[in-house]
Amino acid sequence: MALANLIFSALVLLLVGVTYVPIRKDPLTGSSFGIGWIVGELCGQITVVFVIAVLVLARFGGWHGTLGRVAFILDAFVVLGLLVLLGVGFASRGVVRRSLLKTPDFPLEIPDSFRRPVWGRWWRVMRSIPFPSRDIEIIKNISYVDDGVKAHRLDIIKSRFTTRDAPVLLYIHGGAWVLGDKREQGKPMMFEFASRGWICVTVNYQLSPKATWPEHIIDVMQSIWWVKEHIGEYGGDPSFVAISGGSAGGHLAALAALAAGDPEFQPGFEKSDTSVVACVPFYGVLDMTAQKAIGGRYGSGLKVLLERQVMKKAISEDRELFERSSPLHRIHSGAPPFLVLHGTHDTLVPVAVPRAFVPALREVSSSPVAYIELPLAQHAFDVLASPRCSATTAGVVAFLEAVRATKGQNPVQSLKNNE
Repeated sequence: MALANLIFSALVLLLVGVTYVPIRKDPLTGSSFGIGWIVGELCGQITVVFVIAVLVLARFGGWHGTLGRVAFILDAFVVLGLLVLLGVGFASRGVVRRSLLKTPDFPLEIPDSFRRPVWGRWWRVMRSIPFPSRDIEIIKNISYVDDGVKAHRLDIIKSRFTTRDAPVLLYIHGGAWVLGDKREQGKPMMFEFASRGWICVTVNYQLSPKATWPEHIIDVMQSIWWVKEHIGEYGGDPSFVAISGGSAGGHLAALAALAAGDPEFQPGFEKSDTSVVACVPFYGVLDMTAQKAIGGRYGSGLKVLLERQVMKKAISEDRELFERSSPLHRIHSGAPPFLVLHGTHDTLVPVAVPRAFVPALREVSSSPVAYIELPLAQHAFDVLASPRCSATTAGVVAFLEAVRATKGQNPVQSLKNNE
């Protein structure tokens, strides 16, 4: 049993180690992401399960003899590593607050303690999966393009108490432009915004390899246009539409915010208003050219994916196409306020990308640009209702409510006490 305990502890320690020191070389970046994401965001739950498992093994001799003593030492390192990860997750609230307060030319009044999201009580966080309160309703599968295409559908998430002129948050899911669904991502944040009186809209769009760029961004622009035209029917304010998204969705959200009105992305509705009041990209692919000088250790995977499945052109054939599709190359003085969030340990989109994008945007934009860099965070850190997700959700709420305040609109409060 001591040998079994030793092997078990060594394997778990390896997983914890990869979370601290992620592998950034193909073909292991994807596996490193999966390990780091699960361990990093579920470290509390994993700690409980691990301790129970080793105590059971110890009961049957798992700590006996030389092998048992070595296993005990490994067990201690595993628990220590997991507890540090958990502590870093809870400490994210301070990181978020300090980062927002350092935003240039954007005064923010943030309390020392953010209000936790309605799902953010410790026992709900340990459950990991956020569920909407009974006050939240989801209106599903509304077509935003009248063409019968299933990808051209969106869901509306709102409080049953919402009446009219509610601010709107449009969310674009990620999935490397080839997979993903509006039902899967951004739920913790959208449930919180809905509980505060906002209306959230989560959108599907056509995916590659069936779809070819720029069909993806055209769909996003069409969804913004639909929201501007129809969200009032659901109680929303078409004059206040913010956009967010993660990964590929973060790319699409940022590009939509920076390229509003571009005829290339609005064929047939060139003169329609697709502007947004703010943009919040999570771990977005903000540079589609995959430049080594900017992308750091992007790896060859992104370039191959873009050329073979998304753009269906080599960058050497049409570099301008890749640049026109990159938020980094579309920055301008009229950009709306941005809040960029990224993890230091992201192996799919290196942290070098936002570190290049944020200063470049700050240099030319007349709007505030906030940046939150989260220690030890992997890609997709906001998908599960973890302590880190609770902190970033509170930060996004504070940022967007501050944007509302700059436009003379009062913050929207919770419509019902969900404590």
